[in-house]
Amino acid sequence: MGWLQRLFGIEKPADAQVNPTPTSEDSSNGEEIPPERVGLNGEYDQSGLAKRVALAFDENPDFDDINSLYVAQLGSTVVLKGQVPSQDILDKMVEIARGVSGAKDVDTTQVTVG
Repeated sequence: MGWLQRLFGIEKPADAQVNPTPTSEDSSNGEEIPPERVGLNGEYDQSGLAKRVALAFDENPDFDDINSLYVAQLGSTVVLKGQVPSQDILDKMVEIARGVSGAKDVDTTQVTVG
C-alpha cells in the first residue's frame, strides 16, 4: 500500500504531480492558491502539501517498506510523526520533503529512529 493510500485513503491520480502548476485561483475567494494548499493536480486542497509529500515518498522505492511514519502539515511546515528505521532514511525523507513546493520547514520532533 502506497503512502497516499495509507495516509489519505486515495489512489494516486494518473496525472498527480509533486510540484504541479497551481490552477489560477482558489475558487472560494478568487485569490492565488498559497503554495502549501496546492493539491496533486494544481487545485486548491487544504492538505495539499502533505499529500504532495506523500506522493514524493510514493515515488521513492527506498520508502516502500516504511509504514510507521505519518505526514501532516501545519501551514507550510511538513510534520513527520512516527518511526523510521535509520537516521539516513530520515535525512533522505527530510531532503525530499523540503524539495516539495510550498514546504518552508520540516518538523521531525515527533519521529523516533530505530
